[in-house]
Formats: sequence, C-alpha cells, structure tokens
Amino acid sequence: MEKILVLDDDQSIRKTLTSYLKKQGYEVLSADNGNAGIEIVKNELPDLVITDIRMPGADGFEVLKIVKEIDPHIHVIIITAFDDMHSTVKAMQQGAYDYIEKPLEIDNLKITIQRALGNKRLSDQLDTIVNEKSEEYLLENTLIGKTSQMRQVYKKIGQVSSNRVTVLIEGKSGTGKELVARAIHYSGVTKAHPFVAVNCTALSESLLESELFGHVKGAFTGSIKDKKGKFELAGEGTIFLDEISEISTSLQVKLLRILQQKEFEKVGGEVLIPMKARIIAATNKNLNELVKAGKFREDLFFRLKVFSISIPPLRERSDDIPVLVSHFLNKINLELHKNVNKIPEEVMEMLKSHYWVGNVRELENTLMQAVVLSSDDVLLKENILLRKSEQADSANENIQSVKTEFITIEELEKRHIKNILTAVQWDKNKAHKILGISLPTLYSKIEHYKLSPFDEKAD
Repeated sequence: MEKILVLDDDQSIRKTLTSYLKKQGYEVLSADNGNAGIEIVKNELPDLVITDIRMPGADGFEVLKIVKEIDPHIHVIIITAFDDMHSTVKAMQQGAYDYIEKPLEIDNLKITIQRALGNKRLSDQLDTIVNEKSEEYLLENTLIGKTSQMRQVYKKIGQVSSNRVTVLIEGKSGTGKELVARAIHYSGVTKAHPFVAVNCTALSESLLESELFGHVKGAFTGSIKDKKGKFELAGEGTIFLDEISEISTSLQVKLLRILQQKEFEKVGGEVLIPMKARIIAATNKNLNELVKAGKFREDLFFRLKVFSISIPPLRERSDDIPVLVSHFLNKINLELHKNVNKIPEEVMEMLKSHYWVGNVRELENTLMQAVVLSSDDVLLKENILLRKSEQADSANENIQSVKTEFITIEELEKRHIKNILTAVQWDKNKAHKILGISLPTLYSKIEHYKLSPFDEKAD
C-alpha cells in the first residue's frame, strides 16, 4: 500500500484530504505543521508528500527542500491559496512535482497523485542508463555512434586527418557535419593550429567576401583599418566552410582560384597572401544536382570533392539512438542541474521509431525540452513532444490524400488546447507554458470550451 503524507494547518482540509485518500486505498499520514511533517518523512519515508506552503514552523518550501535531501525520489505536491508566479516558479525550481492552487479540484488532484505515484513506481523499476560507459563510441568527445554507418565515418576521418587534402562533408541539417570537421582537424596534422568556421549563409555576398579574405583600409565605406580574413586567421590549420552551396557565382570563382593557386588577395588589396590552411566544406544539399542545374560550378565541385564523407541521417542509424540519448542526458542534466537518467522501454522505442527530420540536433532539442518538463528522474512519454513530419507521412505507403476541413478559428483553438492537455495528461502547469498563455487564461478557456479529461481523446 502506497503511503501519502498530508501537511496542512487547516484542519478541515487536512481531514477532508485524509478521508478521501484513505477511500482511494492509500495509507495516509498527516500533520498540521512543517516541522512535524519533516520528522514523519525521516521516520516513515512516504511515497508522496502533499503540503501547504504557509504553515507554522517550516513552510512548504522548506519541507520540499528537506524532503528532497532525505530522498530525491519522494514526490512533493504543493497546494496553496496564494497562487502567484513567484511561488510557482520557486516551487518548480526546487523540484516540486506539481503546484496546485486552492480551492482544490478533486479530479485534478486525483490525476496528479496517480501520475506522481505511477512515476515513482516506474522509477523504482528502471535502471539508470546515463551512467553507462560510452567512451568507446566517442571521437574527440564529439561524435557518438556505434553502428556500421558511423564506423565508416570514423574510418574516413582517420584516413584523411593525417594529411591536408580538401574534404567535402555531405549530410542533412543536424547530422553533425561541423563535428566531423572538428574531429578531422583535432585528430590529425592540423590539431596544433586554428580551426576557423564560417557559415556561408549568415552574411551577404560583400560581407562574406571580406570575412573570408579580409580587406585593406579604405577598400569600402567603413573600412577604417586593415582586417585579416578567415583564410589568413586559419594559418596552417583548417577553414570550415559550412553550407558551401549558398555562396554566389562570383565567390565560387574566387574560391576555385584559391584552391588552384593556393593564394588570395584581400578585398581592395594587391598583395598575394599564401593560403596554407586545409579547406573542409560542408553542404546539406546535393551539389551534383546543383551542378546539373547550373547553380554550382562543376570545376569547383570536383576541387572540393577530392575526399568526401557522407553522414547518414539519424533515421538510418536508429540503433545509435540509445547511446545518443545517454550522452545527451548526461550533458543536459549537467546544464540544467537535473537528474533524469531512466527511460522506459516504450519511450526508447518511440524515440527509435521517430523520423527525425532535424536529425541529431532535433533529438538533442527534444530531450532538452523533455528534461525541462520532467519532475523526477524518469523520461516520460508525455514530456517528449515530437513534431509531425511531412517526410514521414510521405514515406508511408498507405498515406491518403489530405482533405481540407473548413472549421472556425475557435474550433481550431479548442482542438489544439485539448490535444496539448491530453499530451501532458492534463497537467495545467505544463500545458499553459507550452501554449504560451497564463494559467488563469488556460482555466478560462477550459471552462469556455467545456473541456474535461474524461472526454473522448482529442482528434
């Protein structure tokens, strides 16, 4: 029988909750002040603590702090008549499972209690995954993977890192092209020299030219002194040109000349500067197709593709997802001061079967969001918000034609709110943050649309 401790200095609330919880089949302990409650926690180690904030002796925040010190797996639900942003934020920061305002909605409280105890049971059953040793899959602490596809990438890195040959890295957005470039640089002959990265999409053509090659004083308005470009700053190291497909035709010509002659001029300059750096270029587009379409120079393409590395999309190496999840949870837990280190099998299978349009970057961002939403050490399914993929739909052989449905904005909003509430199991504190509206506004809309967790599942 699961044990719940109720702390509230209001006798009527304490008795009402105690009576209700006993009828639900729980063993219930109670106290009218925080100090007495802390002693009960030390002696009885309940599965769940429900505490008011304002009480004699230790208040709810102090109870929460000490309970988490005694056993971080004991969930704490805070209830209060003083619902304000500061208290809510403080409670969630300190590890409260949920924060519920008075007067209590008994159905909402029931769902929250069931979910909290269910999570604790799940946590007790699962082993931690993030303490597994994954160093054998790390390359310079950046690349993660053990599948045959990634091992081929590692082999190519090893082959090319011992020389200064030009490299073209091909792969969809989020696959880790810059990580591969850095691994080549730091594991080989260039590691003692600078690694300089340039995003070719971030600057206009004129600014990009100045950024790459530098400029002399007076070359254009605002150039009040000489400036070194990225090629010069890279020295004998590596210059990484990300999204090379986006550079203009005129810059393609200048880059080709640099590759051929191993020298360049600053913008507005006349002195030839030797180019000693290795060039690694990356693209998320098919350069061969761009060449056929006349959008990319064929001679430059062949100059860049002296040695090529193709990085597979995450969906083609789904067996790497468990070790990637372990790696990212370690990283995210350190950044967020959290301890989410257990994953149910069904959640891991869900992650492995997702299409991952944004690849490894999308996986990391998804896990970051899930850890932020987590209230304990288990990565729960309802906290993993996966975006719908048009590519995944098109890959489905049984996909049917989409029919336009003419509905009002109000009906669209109703459905969206219901879907979010269902996804987070009617946790309103999480739902209002995801929806980007205040908690009172969410309650108002729930009442307006007559939404209920007991309705049929949202479409």
